Amino acid sequence: MKTVLIPTDFSSSAMHAIDYALNLYKCERTNFCFLHAYADDVYGPFKSNGETTFEQQKEAVKIFTDKSLEDLTQKLADREHNPKHSFKTISAFDTLVDAVNDCVNQINVDLVVMGTKGQTADKKITFGSHTVQVFKYVQCPVLAVPSDYKYHQPKKILFPTDYMLPYKRRELKLLDTLASEYKSEIYCLYFSDFEELSHRQVDNQRFLKESLSNAYLFFERQPSKNKAGAIMEYIKKNNIDLLVMVNSRHSFLEDMLYRSTVDEIGLRLKLPFLVMQNLPR
Repeated sequence: MKTVLIPTDFSSSAMHAIDYALNLYKCERTNFCFLHAYADDVYGPFKSNGETTFEQQKEAVKIFTDKSLEDLTQKLADREHNPKHSFKTISAFDTLVDAVNDCVNQINVDLVVMGTKGQTADKKITFGSHTVQVFKYVQCPVLAVPSDYKYHQPKKILFPTDYMLPYKRRELKLLDTLASEYKSEIYCLYFSDFEELSHRQVDNQRFLKESLSNAYLFFERQPSKNKAGAIMEYIKKNNIDLLVMVNSRHSFLEDMLYRSTVDEIGLRLKLPFLVMQNLPR
């Protein structure tokens, strides 16, 4: 059984991500865990007025969180009626990233699915600050779903890669299972001005072929200039349903995530974005 963790702040964006995940895994036995990390809900608005103590504020927020999570699962159970799905809730007095990482380790999460922005997010951007933090620091694959994206089966998947990373077998298996379920085409897009691959790149490309054996794989190369623009153009030209990238030290994705904004892709990306991690678990 697959375990999918979905952080929620009870916003419409979070609900949209839940709906996407339920559709994506509608034919697979899946345990969905809904998490709300409420430390910011306590620290942010708390001001001592002599009547309410910090512990009382914390307890009040916990009670509200638990009730909201219970209402959410009841609503989904009444609506979905999918015998392959089970629901669990987790409330945590912690920051979002720490709470997600704790859950990843404790319940062996396969995938984190989340909305791209929360209740107070800037309407002009695709990825809010919480989403970017999860991309960067959570040790598990993360799938971010834009709030205005209408569900489509992931028939066409774009996977930009330089073949320099020793990919994680478990994370590629997640992608391979998805491709097998939907008979997906995966386009491995290599950015380079040179056609010839090094021995290391050849080995990693071979590992990709072996690990993604259930997908229809295509290997393409483009010049390395303006990678972000090339990715956006490729998505539009080929009607891509899902973008997949790997986060690791010194990777192209890391370069984007560590800028002050993720304007090159983050402002314009309008399709689900799966970030796989090259980190130890």
